[in-house]
Amino acid sequence: MNRRDYLKTLAALTAATAVGGSAVGCVGKTGRSVKFGGGKMVMQVTPIELQMRHTFTISGFSRDVTPSILVSITYDGVTGYGEGGLPPYMVGQNHETVQKFLSKVDLSQFADPFQLDDILTYVDKIDEGMTCAKSAVDIALHDLIGKLLGVPVWKWFGYTASKTPDTSFTIGIDTEEVVRKKTEEAAPYNIVKVKLGIDEATDKKLIETVRSVTNKPLLVDANQGWKTKELALDMIHWLKERGVLMVEQPMPKTVFDDMAWVTERSPLPTYADESCQRLRDVPRLHGVFNGINIKLIKCSGLYEARKMISTAEALGMRVMIGCTTETSCAVSAAAQLSPRVDFADLDGPLLIANDYFEGYNVVNGKITLNERPGIGILPINN
Repeated sequence: MNRRDYLKTLAALTAATAVGGSAVGCVGKTGRSVKFGGGKMVMQVTPIELQMRHTFTISGFSRDVTPSILVSITYDGVTGYGEGGLPPYMVGQNHETVQKFLSKVDLSQFADPFQLDDILTYVDKIDEGMTCAKSAVDIALHDLIGKLLGVPVWKWFGYTASKTPDTSFTIGIDTEEVVRKKTEEAAPYNIVKVKLGIDEATDKKLIETVRSVTNKPLLVDANQGWKTKELALDMIHWLKERGVLMVEQPMPKTVFDDMAWVTERSPLPTYADESCQRLRDVPRLHGVFNGINIKLIKCSGLYEARKMISTAEALGMRVMIGCTTETSCAVSAAAQLSPRVDFADLDGPLLIANDYFEGYNVVNGKITLNERPGIGILPINN
């Protein structure tokens, strides 16, 4: 579904909800919006596809398009929006499976969206996994509650907006020419994140290409690409000499002993990404990594992400908030947590050509939160 059709359908279905419109069944891959439930809270689901500005390549695969799912929940005439990106590495989660899961979600049993703990506990228990869909529901509920309260989510959480960090701008694996172009496009940002994990020679060439354009601080994500602890440690030492601040997921996600060996000797902090999915993972990563990268589509949303932040802090671990290819809906939701983290990689909407919302801003490289209620987004009508 394109942005204009989405907004027209959203307006029609919201109007139907206001006069008690009945629920309809789940659709397949047609891209049409669908309503679920006829109670006080009515959920609408819309599958979309996001177009990448450049082919995006990491260690393992490339993509030009990323599917995503938009969810809206309307209560008492107020609508909250949520989103769950569906990148290829989220195995088993696609438009069809997500819509099938969401068709099982019955919000009519709850009196109002403020029963957040009960609602999200219920949603999480419906099926194992399906965290992208669960995250979309979670975000929509947080947006809805914030709007009903009349406050931004970050303020509801008690955070200080001025404490947000800079966001990095991600450069995927590509040819030298394209990497130079992407690095030039990253000029407005203070930190550049570089995807590595192909092989030692290629990885070093990528860094040298980026360094031929900019001397800004770098973050590195190897996406599990370095297969031996010796290679990982050698690469980290080499990267430190070239102005890299941290290294994300250097080794395969289940190689805990070797990863702990690397972290103990590493001159740079190491962060878990693929190794860190949900709250239960955080304690067992203590001593294996220095920090964790939280993504809402991995952990099921803001509700659990906040618990992960508190747990990591209690263990003396650092925290990064990340995203995938998503619109400003999901990324504005993640940005609500940014005052509590050490690093932020919230550039998802900057990498796509068809954003559906306006929300958080990046001003002089820094994440800037607005005062709009909820997650601070507005649909783009163009």
